[in-house]
Amino acid sequence: MSIAAAQFGKVAVLMGGDAAEREISLQSGGAVLQSLLDAGVDASAFDPSEQSVCALLEQKYDRAFVVLHGRGGEDGRIQGALESMGIPYTGSGVKGCALSMDKLACKRLWSGMGLPTPGFRVLNETTNWQEVINHLGLPLMVKPAHEGSSLGMTRVADAEMLAVAWEKAAAYDPAVIAEQWIEGSEYTAAILGDRVLPLIRLETPREFYDYAAKYEQDDTSYICPCGLPDTVETQCAQLAHAAFEAVDAKGWGRVDFMMDKQNKPWLIEVNTVPGMTGHSLVPMAAKAIDMDFQALVLSILEQTVVTASSGVKQ
Repeated sequence: MSIAAAQFGKVAVLMGGDAAEREISLQSGGAVLQSLLDAGVDASAFDPSEQSVCALLEQKYDRAFVVLHGRGGEDGRIQGALESMGIPYTGSGVKGCALSMDKLACKRLWSGMGLPTPGFRVLNETTNWQEVINHLGLPLMVKPAHEGSSLGMTRVADAEMLAVAWEKAAAYDPAVIAEQWIEGSEYTAAILGDRVLPLIRLETPREFYDYAAKYEQDDTSYICPCGLPDTVETQCAQLAHAAFEAVDAKGWGRVDFMMDKQNKPWLIEVNTVPGMTGHSLVPMAAKAIDMDFQALVLSILEQTVVTASSGVKQ
């Protein structure tokens, strides 16, 4: 589908917000906005932390490109508001965003469906730390259940670190989980429409692919083609697509997974509003199929267009 810029009407690029990932959202949103403007689209920035979302109706926006990372943007809240106003928007709906943002609910769903995801335990102030270690082993990962960009995450290597790691994660979110550590390589699968783009393997000299590795350091390596045999990459892409559909995610997004030493994949999380910065992975995967950033942005926006014949969001 190829749509003339004028057919999009007036587009709000939702960016910023008041979540912990605000600065990354502003970077992603700025890149998306500039790309749309360069393509001749009537687009402008809209920060829900600076004005009410009701202003979208007052200012007569026709559709929204959601580039709000973290809470308020990836948890279904802004999607629900847009639906109530009848404004088409990019990406997953309320349910897909809510399930993906809640790492605990997502892992429970995957486990119930028989999809591979690392073992986990919920942590709180009454947790018996030694029981957690006995069950999951060491090292393990501690993370807030409702944050992105690796905020609040800690790799725990010994028993003394576990309580400290919980406190760090709990500062971001009262819901905290400990997750079995998977020793191996990290991969990501970008999804655009019904297509899984070429997988990317991530390599960092840091303990794991944390906030600094994602956004601040230049020593992270992104390998694409990822180096897996074609048959294995196809199987992993199919698993990622199944995991994406399991949480009712749609449109575009990213599924992160680990590959252990026995070449078994383990699902980690779904991102329904992935980064669109210079370090971001979805644009890298798109480039691997000769799709430049502007073409990627327009392809995502095209999904908001309702065709007269089908009456559904494409």
